[in-house]
Amino acid sequence: MKAWRLKEFNQPLVHEEIEDPEITAPTDVIIKIGGAGVCRTDLHLIEGIWDRALETPLPFTIGHENAGWVHKAGSSVTMFEVGDPVIVHPVASCGKCLSCRSGEDMHCDNLVFPGLTADGGYAEYLKTSERALIKLENGVEPKDVAPLADAGITAYRAVQKAAPFARPGTKTLLIGMGGLGHIAVQLMKEFGAGDIIALDTNEERLNMAMEYGADEKILADGNHLEAVRHLTEDIGPDIIIDFVGEDDTHKESMEMLKKGGHYFVVGYGGALHVPSLDVINNELNIIGSLVGNYTQLYELMKLHAKGKVKLHSTSYPMSEANEVLQMLEEGKINGRTVLVP
Repeated sequence: MKAWRLKEFNQPLVHEEIEDPEITAPTDVIIKIGGAGVCRTDLHLIEGIWDRALETPLPFTIGHENAGWVHKAGSSVTMFEVGDPVIVHPVASCGKCLSCRSGEDMHCDNLVFPGLTADGGYAEYLKTSERALIKLENGVEPKDVAPLADAGITAYRAVQKAAPFARPGTKTLLIGMGGLGHIAVQLMKEFGAGDIIALDTNEERLNMAMEYGADEKILADGNHLEAVRHLTEDIGPDIIIDFVGEDDTHKESMEMLKKGGHYFVVGYGGALHVPSLDVINNELNIIGSLVGNYTQLYELMKLHAKGKVKLHSTSYPMSEANEVLQMLEEGKINGRTVLVP
């Protein structure tokens, strides 16, 4: 099959012929890719950032937001048949460790993460496990939902953590209205009861956030801290969810956050520096949030089926993978992008 391979850090992907994945365990499933989402994590993989944490196994095929159709199934697979349309949870988990038994698949002691630790979905076929699959309903096309497998459940997990604090009269600031942010607006509208403020550097993305349910929008133009203070009556947001995670958003969030407030860090790439006295004196709550678990993907797909969560996405041919990644790097993509073989 043809696949887009990361062979060297900080170099374009290479499109080459590799062997098709094969069934080697009874629970294995081979998926024919119908859509592979393009994620900023793919850029970080190319840059070598993830190599420090996961020892990226070069060369390998990237792509961790995947949906398609069951192509082959191992001997013990009973819940799916060849031809079934499915979305793929990004982690193929063991189901036996304590993390799996508590429902936190992404902390699995024996996880395989296609697109990060094993070959991913920028290809014709993907190998995963039966535990990772959710059947698509109501004629949903795989290419139309693939980004929900990562961007969707990452936003879902963060909002689910934050929503109990979003009581009536509270203010939630969402930083970054891109692929995750526009989903988070809809979820916070569904789960929370406070006001939602959208912050971004792009007016088009802010307008999209307003269409999806944000109560206020702020353009990050150098005067945005003052604008946030004005909208929060000079006391700061009760909740900040940061989908950017760069040095400046960390610093500004610590300046804006209300005493006793909650700062959820979802985006990454920067470094958070907070004096311990500030944390104690202001009783700041700083919470990291990773990709969602299988149950959260199941719940998100139910909301999507009811039309309560919409995905703003654009499809491109898989042959244009490098060009699309460059567009993402240059900030030319709103919402999410899906590569279609």
